[in-house]
Amino acid sequence: MFKIAIIGCGNMGLTYAKSFLQFNLVTRENLLLVARDKDHKQELDGMDIGVSVAGIGSQVADCGVIVIAVKPQDFHSVVDDLKSILLPHNVVLSVMAGITVETIQKALDHEIIIRAMPNTPAQLGMGVTAFTGSKNVNIHQVSIIDNLLSTTGRTIFLEDEQQLDAVTALSGSGPAYFFYIVKSMIEAGKEMGLEESVAAMLVKQTMLGSFHLMNQSPKKLDELISAVTSKGGTTEAALKTFNARKIDESLMKAIFAAQHRAMELSKSE
Repeated sequence: MFKIAIIGCGNMGLTYAKSFLQFNLVTRENLLLVARDKDHKQELDGMDIGVSVAGIGSQVADCGVIVIAVKPQDFHSVVDDLKSILLPHNVVLSVMAGITVETIQKALDHEIIIRAMPNTPAQLGMGVTAFTGSKNVNIHQVSIIDNLLSTTGRTIFLEDEQQLDAVTALSGSGPAYFFYIVKSMIEAGKEMGLEESVAAMLVKQTMLGSFHLMNQSPKKLDELISAVTSKGGTTEAALKTFNARKIDESLMKAIFAAQHRAMELSKSE
C-alpha cells in the first residue's frame, strides 16, 4: 500500500494531509505525520488525520513519498535525521521556498528530489502549484507527485527550475497583491461614507464576479476593460488616474522585485 510521510505539519503540511485523504490518495493508516516534538505529536493525535510520530525515524523511510514542509530556515534541523534513514527509492517532495533541488540533493545525499511552489489558496483546494524535479526523477514519479499536488488546485510542471523564481513572484506571492488591492478599495469605500461591511461585500463580490467573467469570456483583457469604460464616464476617470500614476509599471516593478528576492534567497540558501 502506498505510504506518504509529511515532515513539517504546519498550515501547508496539514493542508496536503487533509487533501490527500479527501481525494483517497492515501489512507489514514498510511499517512505519517512527523511532529517536531512530543507536545506537537499530542496536538496532531487530537486531529485524527493520520499516524503521528515525534521526530524522524525508520517509519519515514517506509513511505514512497516524503514531503518536506518545514520552514526554509528550519531545513537544517531535519537534515541529519532524514539523511540517515533515506532509501534510494524514496521520492522527496519539497515545498520549501527558495531552497534549490541541488541544495537539497547535496544536503540529504539523495538523488530523487522534486521541488514545488504552491500558494495559500491551496488551503481551499483553489491553489496553483508549479513544480520541477531533478534529472533522476522519472515520468512515473512526476505523475505521482502531480496527482498529489493537484488535490489542492491546478498544477504545472516546469523543466527549468530557474522559472520557479518567476512563479514565486507571480503566484506564490500573488495572493498578497490581490489582498492589497482589495484592502485599498475597501478603504476607499469607507472614505466615501460606506460602512466597512458594505464596502467589503461590494469589493469582494466584484472581484469574484470579475474573475469568473475573465475566466469564461472569450474576450481579451483589454476588451473586457473597454466594455466597462464609457467615454467621459466614471471608469475612464479612474483609469486615467491609474495611467497618470503609472500603476501598471509600478505593479510590474513590484513583481520583478519579488522575483529578484526569490533569486537572492535561492543563491544564499
